[in-house]
Amino acid sequence: MTDPSELTARWHDPAFLEAAGAWIADRLAEQGRSVAGPVEQPHVTDWSTVLRVPTDGGPVWFKANDDSMRHEAAVTALVAPLSDGRVPMPLASDPDTGWLLLADAGPRLRDVIVEERSLERWLDVLEAYARVQLACEDEVDALLAAGLPDRRLPTLPGAYDALLAQLDDVDPRLPGADAIADLCDRLAAFGIRETVQHDDLHDGQVFLGTGEHQVLDWGDACVSHPFFTLAVTLEGAIAWGVDDVQDSEDLRPHLAAYLGPYAAHYGTTVAHLREAAAIAMRLGWVCRAVNGALPQDPGQTHTRLAMFLAGTT
Repeated sequence: MTDPSELTARWHDPAFLEAAGAWIADRLAEQGRSVAGPVEQPHVTDWSTVLRVPTDGGPVWFKANDDSMRHEAAVTALVAPLSDGRVPMPLASDPDTGWLLLADAGPRLRDVIVEERSLERWLDVLEAYARVQLACEDEVDALLAAGLPDRRLPTLPGAYDALLAQLDDVDPRLPGADAIADLCDRLAAFGIRETVQHDDLHDGQVFLGTGEHQVLDWGDACVSHPFFTLAVTLEGAIAWGVDDVQDSEDLRPHLAAYLGPYAAHYGTTVAHLREAAAIAMRLGWVCRAVNGALPQDPGQTHTRLAMFLAGTT
């Protein structure tokens, strides 16, 4: 297993920081702006880093990803123009390096929730995010060409089987790939088209800089059934409520807010789509386990598979 310190060392390498600084300065100059102070590096993980850059026009943010998430720059540039302002347009992006430059997005929803003591803002976020997914239904080929992982329903049983083969201490209660295929077939029968899916949409990924809620951090995104997002977003985030207590928030209005645009688009009802959502919320943990698997952190994968086991559909 790779030492985590070796994985993060790349982001502190003077050669990387010098190259990133030069790229940032050049992109800003193209827009008539310049760096106006010391660059900070507030965020470093195994797979990415973020730099805060003060400029004469306000702060901007630079992000670099490793190869596994290099697609974020291209995907953000593809999705943003179709999002009605809910995904910010990059100030600059480079699909070859995966580098991304964004305007400051303001406070995180996570911090606003603490102040307001309410999850009501999620109703708007979920409705807007569903509309983004619908707007990207015809862009699947472009998204895949940009490097987005293919987690569509036909791929999931095989990917699940391969994941289990790589893990130690697999829970014996986990079913075989045939059971995953059966759930995929049941979900496919609802006829909802596959599209972009954030796969890690929680309150740390939503920002309020424009006065509207915006969704950032598309590095974990994939092409999949859109409703898979409900696993992380509803069960993994919203259900924990304001005080981080499991199952303390009523998920029904949040689910209705998300399903509303889909019901209107497909000429059906929210009630009809709730069954599809229930299947997808369970399968979404399989998608998240496959899509977010890190060899250096098998514990996360086991947790996500345990969430799948805990489902009732």
